[in-house]
Amino acid sequence: MTYVVTERCIKCKYMDCVEVCPVDCFYEGENMLVINPDECIDCGVCLVECPVDAILQDSEGGAEMWLQLNARYSKIWPNIVMKGEPPADANRWAGAINKLNLFSPQPGRQS
Repeated sequence: MTYVVTERCIKCKYMDCVEVCPVDCFYEGENMLVINPDECIDCGVCLVECPVDAILQDSEGGAEMWLQLNARYSKIWPNIVMKGEPPADANRWAGAINKLNLFSPQPGRQS
């Protein structure tokens, strides 16, 4: 079992989850974070830290697509181990729906 980051993270990226992860399994793209399912130890501490409920267990309904997306992008995005600043407009996107259709995952974080 593992946890996955879902659409709710897109354009929010608050990163509270990164601070509590004991195995540093989060990876950062331009629009969202993902979890490497091979590194996640299923501890669940990230789940309660996410202010927009963007993390769910891979066994939950609808998680299969997100498991694949997390696995794919965690192989190409840079690992993130410290909380950074969320996007300036994060609060605007926190409750938005259909964000995946509006913003496809982008390559890596632009510094």
